[in-house]
Amino acid sequence: MDYPIILVILMGIGVVFFGLVCIILLCSLMSLIVRKIESKLPAEAAAPKTAEKAADELSPEKRREVIAAISAVIAEELGTDVSAIRVTSFKKV
Repeated sequence: MDYPIILVILMGIGVVFFGLVCIILLCSLMSLIVRKIESKLPAEAAAPKTAEKAADELSPEKRREVIAAISAVIAEELGTDVSAIRVTSFKKV
């Protein structure tokens, strides 16, 4: 029996499992840190705005800019001109 080969195999397996245990511990530690940071934030800052609220807060000028940008993307995807696209409504899907 050749001991150096067995030693290399066992060392390789040991290093892999040691690395996996380290990754698990680091993920758990980061999870705890993020939870503590999020608990210190105010409730409004922690909850992101929904698309519906963001659309209601847009000024008419900004709303037109958003619709123009969306129309340009749709026209590009369809391979047509922007003037061929008519937006009749703008709502959250």
